[in-house]
Amino acid sequence: MVSAGLLVAPDLFARAKKRQIGTQLYTVRDLMAKDPLGTLAKVAQIGFTTVEGATYTGTELFYGMPAAQFKSVLNDNGLEMPSAHYVLGESMANAKGTLSNDWQKAVEDAATVGLKYMVCAYLFDTERGNLDHYKSTAEKLNKAGEVAKDAGIQLCYHNHNFEFVPQEGKLPYDVLLQSSDADLVKMEMDIYWVYKAKQDPIALFKKYPGRFPLWHVKDMDNTPEQKFTEVGNGVIPFKTIFPHAKEAGLKYFFNEQDVTPGDPLVSMAESYKYIKENLV
Repeated sequence: MVSAGLLVAPDLFARAKKRQIGTQLYTVRDLMAKDPLGTLAKVAQIGFTTVEGATYTGTELFYGMPAAQFKSVLNDNGLEMPSAHYVLGESMANAKGTLSNDWQKAVEDAATVGLKYMVCAYLFDTERGNLDHYKSTAEKLNKAGEVAKDAGIQLCYHNHNFEFVPQEGKLPYDVLLQSSDADLVKMEMDIYWVYKAKQDPIALFKKYPGRFPLWHVKDMDNTPEQKFTEVGNGVIPFKTIFPHAKEAGLKYFFNEQDVTPGDPLVSMAESYKYIKENLV
């Protein structure tokens, strides 16, 4: 009967498969610094099955551990880490493990952990500049993307809101997308920052279909300060956004909350509950 059902309505069965719910470990960065083993166990107990890392640059370690050891710890907790954050490295000349310095080793270690995506997480003030500088950055992303692709890993770029400040009638975000190779460089959309910049995620999915395999799912509270809040407590219409996952090219998403009102694990659990009950 199952085989017959697959033949008659394969899309129905595909839709029935639940997406994995992931979290960016930056939310529990202080806890990870003190007790990475205990914190990962608690993250898994909440129900998360995937995590995204954020500490490789500079140390060339994953939360104080070499790649193989960290992979073993993930396995012990039933977790996978399909993605991790890195920096461009233009303003950190002496830091290793960036897109600009010792990138080959970073890629090799990423492959050992099992990463499918390596993400350029942020451009520091000196790494932004004019539109020509963004075009130059896109070329650097292309070159780093080629190295990652050779290892079977996809390079992505993670946005904030500064990429949506117009220059000469253009958005730097559009310049990055249009000046980079669509196969070598894809995007991790941080939905909070897109809304902070008064942009429409769905319009971006339509403009650049398939370029957004990763999302950061974090909410914005309904105050003038537009603070971070638990998913479901804010104003971002995730129930409207998630139906466009296929158009975006979504493969993984990660809950993130840069600042929490108390114990970050409590906030993570609240977000997880809402996501599980309402979005996947």
